[in-house]
Amino acid sequence: MAGGAWATASTARARRGKRLLRFAPAALLALAATQVTYFFCATVLNSTGRIAGAAGWLAGAIVSYGVSRWAWERRGKPNLLKETLPFVAISLVVGAVLTEASHFAFREAGVLSLHGAERALFLQGLYLAANGITFLIRFLIFHFVLFSNRGEAVEVVS
Repeated sequence: MAGGAWATASTARARRGKRLLRFAPAALLALAATQVTYFFCATVLNSTGRIAGAAGWLAGAIVSYGVSRWAWERRGKPNLLKETLPFVAISLVVGAVLTEASHFAFREAGVLSLHGAERALFLQGLYLAANGITFLIRFLIFHFVLFSNRGEAVEVVS
């Protein structure tokens, strides 16, 4: 690998690492909002699995939008077609996944006859696992598609 190509690849890796370091705390804030809301709806309000899942997702999505713009260093008014609508579309898919994961968790907790703290831990665990999987997928989509620097020229030296 020529010196210039190595430098370009090294810079790209450093940029990915920086974005991941900025995205991780942003995602943790959204995750906290999601899990706390989910716990409250599922345990305190005794709502259905789908309602708890959807409410948890919505709380996380609202936090995620703001902190994701910060993580990818976006400033000013967001571009509706290139940023906001794709974010909403991705979020809706994540919402569907989390809502159905919650429904599945509620159903399985019933089949296993779980109650009290055991039920709450089971529900939280499955919902957290679904959140973890969607986190990885969202990071890849946000980094390589949604918030990629489209106008930035990539120098390749051979």
